[in-house]
Amino acid sequence: MMIRNSNAFGNFFIIFLIFLGFCFQFFLLPKTTFSEIVSSSVKVEIVTTTTTTTPGGGGGGGAPSQTGQVVFIGRAYPESTVTLLKDAQIVAKTVGGADANFEITLTNVTAGTYIFSVYSEDNKGNRSSLLTFPLTLSDGIIIKVTGIFISPTIDVDKSEVKKGEVVKIFGQSIPNSDITVIINSDEEIYGKTKADKIGAYLYNLDTVEVEMGDHLAKSRATHEEEISPLSRVVSFKVGTKTVLKTIGKCGKADLNCDNKVNLVDSSVAAYWYKRPLSTSFKLLETERLNGDGKVDLVDFSIMAYYWTG
Repeated sequence: MMIRNSNAFGNFFIIFLIFLGFCFQFFLLPKTTFSEIVSSSVKVEIVTTTTTTTPGGGGGGGAPSQTGQVVFIGRAYPESTVTLLKDAQIVAKTVGGADANFEITLTNVTAGTYIFSVYSEDNKGNRSSLLTFPLTLSDGIIIKVTGIFISPTIDVDKSEVKKGEVVKIFGQSIPNSDITVIINSDEEIYGKTKADKIGAYLYNLDTVEVEMGDHLAKSRATHEEEISPLSRVVSFKVGTKTVLKTIGKCGKADLNCDNKVNLVDSSVAAYWYKRPLSTSFKLLETERLNGDGKVDLVDFSIMAYYWTG
């Protein structure tokens, strides 16, 4: 009886974490809507339906193939690596062209419902935010997801800046796109800049009129009347001294290494709940969770402690 109660509580706790993540994502983050999280230009369509058979032996014939195909088409950064995940597992990678366009085709996907996600990485190793697409594939269905506009990357050159000095906010997006930088503080600040021919952008924030304390920055890109989702968030402090930002290891419970512990991390952990861990995830579990070679209630407790939203 105690074991059944413990398991039930563990399952409830996972659901609670995911619900909490959605609350942060959809209700608590300022001025963020679903269209901002996904993209203003994404289209999901069934482009064809076919029925195929699996070749059979002898005179037995073949049975219908219970597989589908999904295609992802969009723009990231010039010659950047774009990664596709299926249920939190990497299933494909591609390199975008000099124009930032990319296409990934995944074939022979067993019929079912999956959560596909894509992200890219810029020329400095910074990752974009994760774009997620829940899709259901049926036998012989080909689904095409087009108009993907991966969010810009973003980073800052200082973890703390002396008031009156400049903090540089930079990243990468589609070449020649217009970039809006948003600084969340007591009064939201909007800055404008433009990406160059390789998609790199730079915004110099003068902190003369920025209040003392902690601040968050994010960005979005506009290109040919299309608007990207918001980037991930980076933080900096306006104080009495200047401290250059250093690159360190990923923090505890930060499974996707984006300096946050949120819905994405809980979804990754939930996938491995009571499942045998892959070799790669065993290393993550050892480094950033409990380190006992399994994902259970203890790991979700650690994640709840470090939760940032």
